Amino acid sequence: MNLGERLKDIKILRSFVYALVGFLSYPGLAWVNQIKIEGTEHLENLPKKNVLFVSNHQTYFTDVIAFLHVFCAVKWRKKNRLGLPYYLLNPFTNVFFIAAEETMNGNLISRLFKLAGAISIKRTWRSDGKDIARSREESDTHKIDGALQKSWVITFPQGTTKPFAPGRKGTAHIIKNNQPIVVPVVINGFWRAFNKTGLLFKKKGVKLSIRIKAPLVIDYAKSVDLILAEIMHAIEQDETFKLKGKHHIFK
Repeated sequence: MNLGERLKDIKILRSFVYALVGFLSYPGLAWVNQIKIEGTEHLENLPKKNVLFVSNHQTYFTDVIAFLHVFCAVKWRKKNRLGLPYYLLNPFTNVFFIAAEETMNGNLISRLFKLAGAISIKRTWRSDGKDIARSREESDTHKIDGALQKSWVITFPQGTTKPFAPGRKGTAHIIKNNQPIVVPVVINGFWRAFNKTGLLFKKKGVKLSIRIKAPLVIDYAKSVDLILAEIMHAIEQDETFKLKGKHHIFK
């Protein structure tokens, strides 16, 4: 395990990073824009480990940061709201998020955010802006499995901010291998308010939304393809939702 991996397991350091990133990002979520949160009741009785959150993806960093705000607020018994960010004084840190290695190593800001609990993995389909095809790294699989054994994990099955992109089978493999509680989340508005990284504003006064759904009932014996199809439908990124005309919300 390298130094970065060791540092992010130090709770006091992660708490400091959460507080720093949280206070810096709070105005953009709650004042410059307005965030609407639904479904926090689905978080209240979850176990402390082997919970996988699956979501659509609209920016590199702000999506995850918003999740962390919500988890911290719920820890302080807030329901479907953030309120004042005093919850960052004792944040919820029992969560990791899966992110592309090249994204997390991109700059100093991303390297700092990496300490908040990033599980950096190598994409199997894209690298340095080019389409590729390579096998999954066994070490990446072990990192994800290890995180689920002790905490919650956030993943974005599409692996890209492009709306209605196909889901990646790696998410279904994670589910079959670990049989976690799977909680789908649908987000919106982030693409409109922030640039692709999520670090700069594109527009102010945008209505952001995070909708947490009830945990899925999954037959873990099903094929990877069928499990992935269930996930993509739950996060409203399959052909059903595209054909309903919802693409204008995300494009």
